[in-house]
Amino acid sequence: MGLNHEERQQLSRKIAVIGLGYVGLPIALEFSKSEELIGFDINQDRVNWLKKGKDKNKQHDRSEINNEKIKFSSNEEDLTGANFYIITVPTPVDAFKNPDFTPLIKASEMIGKHLAKGDIVVYESTVYPGATEEVCIPILEKQSKLCSNDDFHVGYSPERINPGDSVNKLRNIVKIVAAQNDETLKVIESVYDKIVNEIYCAPSIKVAEASKVIENTQRDVNIALINEFCMLFNKMGIDTNEVLDAAATKWNFIGFKPGLVGGHCIAVDSYYLAHKARLLEMDPELIVTSRKINDYMSKFIATQTVKRLAKQNARIGDAHICILGLTYKENCPDLRSTKIVDMVKELKSFGAKVSVIDPLAELDEAAELLGFPLSNWEDIRDVNAVVVAVAHEQFKDISVPEFNRRFGATKLVVDVKSIYSKEKFAGSPIELWRI
Repeated sequence: MGLNHEERQQLSRKIAVIGLGYVGLPIALEFSKSEELIGFDINQDRVNWLKKGKDKNKQHDRSEINNEKIKFSSNEEDLTGANFYIITVPTPVDAFKNPDFTPLIKASEMIGKHLAKGDIVVYESTVYPGATEEVCIPILEKQSKLCSNDDFHVGYSPERINPGDSVNKLRNIVKIVAAQNDETLKVIESVYDKIVNEIYCAPSIKVAEASKVIENTQRDVNIALINEFCMLFNKMGIDTNEVLDAAATKWNFIGFKPGLVGGHCIAVDSYYLAHKARLLEMDPELIVTSRKINDYMSKFIATQTVKRLAKQNARIGDAHICILGLTYKENCPDLRSTKIVDMVKELKSFGAKVSVIDPLAELDEAAELLGFPLSNWEDIRDVNAVVVAVAHEQFKDISVPEFNRRFGATKLVVDVKSIYSKEKFAGSPIELWRI
């Protein structure tokens, strides 16, 4: 007996990955190791670079990208024939910190036009619980004139890509999958089984959505607590890192560190959960307060830098401050939601001249973000303070004599990530402040 239409589709899934950023590209490349697929992005420049074998995010090399099994495209017509869509577009917040579903809506509208009976759409973009079914599915139905969970099916698989992480790669993370029904879940599980070693099947799409958004909200809240400790200990003249080292000797102490919370996940996802809570007439006090604390850290570090310079009798209006690092995390070129920009604005509000150095950031993108070009470490002279804001490997080995060559009369190193020991600067005229 021959296979029916539905059974044939389940055995021959033609994959299209929509969005080729930090999440979509590694997924597409992993699938391309075993089968042909479409890698789609509306950014023509991004697609052109990938066709040349270059990832401007610097996460994948030419040998990975130059694979004949993957077709990079920004042409919608190339989606014709696909029947398993993976949507990995960004989910940012707007100026008022409310969810901005624009990329998700546009991607759903586009895919809806191409949907056929038996197709499956899997969303990986981080949203609040319920958004896939409340926001995305109605758009798919409207555009396709088909009925969800009958003509086509929808699943959700939260992304866990960690840019710059050489250990927790896509293949060896646990992949959560969820779907509208058990049959669709089995198909989605079988597809993802080709690119990951372990899969966890969540009981519903809402559960999968919630699991993702609380992963990052939990980190946000914990870091906010440590940042509040940091501000308190600063007033008391206590080194926060020494306190944390002592506390860590207890077996169940959780080792979070103070610092800036930027990026596309932790600094954004809490707002999605808070938004949903308000829709349900609940006041998410802890989530919102944690966001305020973490958003304030840029201003706190900038203000403390200025105060310490003033104590060294530096004229702030004439001060030159050099910031090492612009990306939101170490050893990664990702500039999304970086809090360094807020720090630059705050320091400039005091009248200081600010230079920024980052060997990993893309030059044009950085200049557009800052409003001025990045500088080179070799060209920096007569600065009053160096703020080491990001723990790039290139910054960890800067010697004290090398720091000294960059300074003028006042000498201050602000170590945001605590990558230097106190002993490194012992006996030096440089004041070290680790937040």
